[in-house]
Amino acid sequence: MVDLSVKVGSLTLANPIMPASGTFADGNARVFDLSCLGAIVTKTITADIREGVPPPRVAEFKDATLFSIGIPSKGVDYYIDTTVPFYRQYSPPIVGSISANSVEEFGELAARLGKSGIAAIEANVSCPNLKKNGKAFGMDPEATFQVISAMKSGTDIPVWVKMTPNAGNIVEVALAAQAAGADALVCCNAILAMAIDVNTFKPRVANVMGGLTGAATKPILLRMAYQCAEAVEIPVIGCGGISTAEDAIEFMLAGCTAVQIGTANIVTPNAMPRAIDGLRAFCERRGIARISDVIGAMKQHDVINLQKEYAL
Repeated sequence: MVDLSVKVGSLTLANPIMPASGTFADGNARVFDLSCLGAIVTKTITADIREGVPPPRVAEFKDATLFSIGIPSKGVDYYIDTTVPFYRQYSPPIVGSISANSVEEFGELAARLGKSGIAAIEANVSCPNLKKNGKAFGMDPEATFQVISAMKSGTDIPVWVKMTPNAGNIVEVALAAQAAGADALVCCNAILAMAIDVNTFKPRVANVMGGLTGAATKPILLRMAYQCAEAVEIPVIGCGGISTAEDAIEFMLAGCTAVQIGTANIVTPNAMPRAIDGLRAFCERRGIARISDVIGAMKQHDVINLQKEYAL
């Protein structure tokens, strides 16, 4: 019997598979039993009610999708009164994803959610910091440190950090998050991108730029997850272009403790249970008793030799 359980800080997950925020909702419960998941990461919320950006919000490509949604939110009261009770009927721990305009708002929102019955909070630091001319919190190590410090001061439950790949040096941001007391990193969010319709001369999404996700982004975000996992001592949760068990194994071999599946949930609503079954089958084929043995198991001596030979 394969043991698929993993530990993300103080949380023990039945398996390493969970949804990426914003790609999963209560409607998934009509497709499969949500209790099969390692954790349930809910859609990012804000303290206030937001409509998001106008359409068009999505542009599709062969191996990637450009999203510009704008974090529509029904607010924190709706989340606490309606969303959390719905997911608490299932066994996986609930991870609430939050966004805010300031360090103070992150701290206040964390304090409220910390008493709602969820197991952890994921800080979406890809959102713009209004006090820094709109520069995303996650692009600035100091701003990330301040956000996580404020959240840790407001709650006792674990705080995860949803990293942005658009940072100049993602390892510096990861180390700042760890120094502030983050319990885990989620690496990474979508890559800033854009597309133009050559027939209309208009941008493919109304907000001009958006976040690129999907299979085409996996090699880039796998590299970033590996760099973060090598640099920090806290768990790293891989995210970006993951749709199959093999994709998840790649991130775990690179040092990730668990993974989040995003765009694949929209394309194939049962992608996550299929990935869980695939992990079990992979371990059975390879004679691996515990999935946790895969974490960081990439052959380090081969990597070191290649780096020396090619001066990588």
